[in-house]
Amino acid sequence: MKQNILTGIRLTLVCMVVFGGLYPLAVWAVAQLAPGQGNGMMISSGATSYHVNVGQQFSKEHYFWSRPSAVAYNAAGSGGSNKGPSNPDYLAEGNARIDTFLARNPSVSRSEIPSDMVTASGSGLDPHISVEAALVQVNRIARARSLPESVLLKLIEDQTEAPFSGLFGGKCVHVLKLNLALDQVSSTPNP
Repeated sequence: MKQNILTGIRLTLVCMVVFGGLYPLAVWAVAQLAPGQGNGMMISSGATSYHVNVGQQFSKEHYFWSRPSAVAYNAAGSGGSNKGPSNPDYLAEGNARIDTFLARNPSVSRSEIPSDMVTASGSGLDPHISVEAALVQVNRIARARSLPESVLLKLIEDQTEAPFSGLFGGKCVHVLKLNLALDQVSSTPNP
C-alpha cells in the first residue's frame, strides 16, 4: 500500500511539472512566433482597435452587414445555436432575419439572399461573409452613401480573399476590413 501511495505522489508531481509548467511554457513560446505574439491580431482605425478574427456587428444602412451571430458577437461566449432546421423558434428567427433584410434592401428578392446573411456561423463570431453576400448589399449602400455602385464593386473585388491554401472554402470578404476601406472612400452620413 505504501508503494502505491508513493507512486501516486510521484505521478502527481510529474504531472504538475509537465502540465502546469512545461506545457504552458511551450504554448507561450510558440505563441510568441505568431502574429500578435499570442494576443490576437488587431486592426486600428483612428483611436479604435478591433480584433481581426472576431466578427463585429454592423447594422447601419451605410455599412456592409456582418453575418448574424448566435452569441451577439460576444467573444467570451463563442458558440452557435443548437436548434435544428425544423425547430419552430429557429425558423421564426430565420424568417425575421429575412424580413428585416428584405425591408432594408428593397431591390433584392427573397431568392437572392445568400444563406450567410440570415444564418449564424458555428462560432457566432465569423468575421467573413461570402462575396455574394457583399454584392447583394451594394444597392443599399450606394443609395445610403450616394456613391456609384462601381466604386463599391471595386472595393469588394479588392477585399475578396481567396480560399485557404487555394483549397478550403470559397472566396470571402472580411466585413470589418471592407467597411474600413469603405470609410476611406466615403465618409459616413451618420456614424
